Amino acid sequence: MTKTIIRVQSPEGTKRVDVYESDTLSSLYDKIHHEFDIDESRRNEWTLYSDRNKNLPISHSKSTRALEIVSHGDIIYLFQSAPIANPDLDHGEEDDVDAELAKQDGLISRDRDPQLCHHGPSGKCIHCVPVESYDLDYLKKINPSIKYISFNAYLKKLHEGGNKAKYLSLENLNCKIKPGCKEHPAWPKGICNKCQPPTIYLNQQVYRHVDNIMFENGQIVEKFLNYWRRSGNQRVGFLFGRYEAYDGIPLGIKAVVSAIYEPPQITTESSVQLELPDPNEEKVFAMAKKLGLKCVGWIFTDLLRDDTGKGVVKHYRGDAKTFFLSSDECIMAGYFQNKFKNYSRYSSDGYFGSKFVTVVVTGDSNNQIHFEGYQVSNQCASLVRDECIIPTYDVPQLAYIRESSNEKYIPDVYFREKDQYNNEVTKIARPLPVEYLILDLPAAFAKEPTYTFNEGNLAKEPFPIENRADIGESQDFNSLKSYMKQFPPYRFIDAMSDFHLLIFLVTNQTVSIESTIDTLLDAIKSKNAQKANEWAKTPEWSTIEHFLVEGTSTVMVEEWQCEMCTYLNEDTFNECQMCQTPRIRN
Repeated sequence: MTKTIIRVQSPEGTKRVDVYESDTLSSLYDKIHHEFDIDESRRNEWTLYSDRNKNLPISHSKSTRALEIVSHGDIIYLFQSAPIANPDLDHGEEDDVDAELAKQDGLISRDRDPQLCHHGPSGKCIHCVPVESYDLDYLKKINPSIKYISFNAYLKKLHEGGNKAKYLSLENLNCKIKPGCKEHPAWPKGICNKCQPPTIYLNQQVYRHVDNIMFENGQIVEKFLNYWRRSGNQRVGFLFGRYEAYDGIPLGIKAVVSAIYEPPQITTESSVQLELPDPNEEKVFAMAKKLGLKCVGWIFTDLLRDDTGKGVVKHYRGDAKTFFLSSDECIMAGYFQNKFKNYSRYSSDGYFGSKFVTVVVTGDSNNQIHFEGYQVSNQCASLVRDECIIPTYDVPQLAYIRESSNEKYIPDVYFREKDQYNNEVTKIARPLPVEYLILDLPAAFAKEPTYTFNEGNLAKEPFPIENRADIGESQDFNSLKSYMKQFPPYRFIDAMSDFHLLIFLVTNQTVSIESTIDTLLDAIKSKNAQKANEWAKTPEWSTIEHFLVEGTSTVMVEEWQCEMCTYLNEDTFNECQMCQTPRIRN
């Protein structure tokens, strides 16, 4: 059988492919896909061309002979085309900040070195030419040094740097057996190289999806911390804000926090249990979206009062001698990062990693309240998603990789560390120090305070925060009446520009304002007082004003019955006010 040899050129290099008389264009594609090791699920993303300028595409025809198109010694070209939309994949919208940074080169300017540069002021040499945003060796030498490159700098590195010849494609780590393999019985009776997930070697992630966390003003966290100050119990909240470009690192991103939402939770001095599912989550998130905000992270306290007189709180975490995040907290952070994905055009799944951040409020080495920011690595998030990792019982800084069972196959996970002789050794992750999973990032307050919502000093008695009935703060029409008395009519928009008040308005079950709330939210977003005053004339607000004038005795208050003692409690309480039995939500 006559054999014809052609060359196929791609961004990854050139390879020879044998073509026979019996080959069709379809089988030619199959050969080339195999030669370049292109995954079967992504083969529709690649197209062959007869010319380098992509003017003459080669079809996938099963009837046309390949030798009718190509001849011995020809060069054809393989290029990646736009991915075909798949409704089963999770394709969301990329954040605006990613689109903004993608247009920038990210080059780091350097001044002329008076000792090393021997050219004129307008010249450039190796000592002063701009440096790429992903040059980590240079970033570590500057003052202050930069430990991680930004995610968009990482994309530049893949696209333009040392891997210039590689395809820019981001792949999410898979820790599960690929379903549908027909070459053997299902696990645990069989497994093969095609369906078995690869062995995982944990590496320190060189980039961060978010490089800085900035609270718009100190009042945001002061309100959050007041719960701990009044009760002594820990607290969890969700951070709502936006992502913006951050100039502290080349092509960096910062999470700007405008408000904190406190979901239903049961708290003690040493623990927090979220009451899931949160019945108001969908309404709160929808409201935030209309205000131009999104959930950018979560925050929790780990504070103990210091009775020794050294400071305000005890210091027992947050450095190399203690721990940064516990394994429980790493797993929870991984859960949230999987829930709040970072959408990316460069991933076949439609997403890669997450911008969701973790903020810990704890005591520093000076026994003062301190804020620490973290993310977990993409490897950690994948291990959490595929249920491969669990916490240890008594050592917070250690996690544990599950072992395979008849119900589930778990791939081997390894990490590298130095032994007592300073030799690098590989160990299986049972147990696993969580420091291999953590990325730290600074959390601070804006130098010039800004306010998406009203300033706290506008009202001596701010509107109560949601889900705080256990410390005597209730969101109801009585509290709304007291709050509104502090604002004259011409400052209606200032009164409404309160995140927690808006939550009450959209979640209360007495007066529905869903049909008109968009007008108010748009007025607050654009700070349009006239538009807010127009909303104040709607029937919905008139009904609310009626309750404020007449009193709230006519308002129906929903109740729930304790399953232990049958006492009827108001809906705002999360535990029985008679016997303290936790509420069980159906």
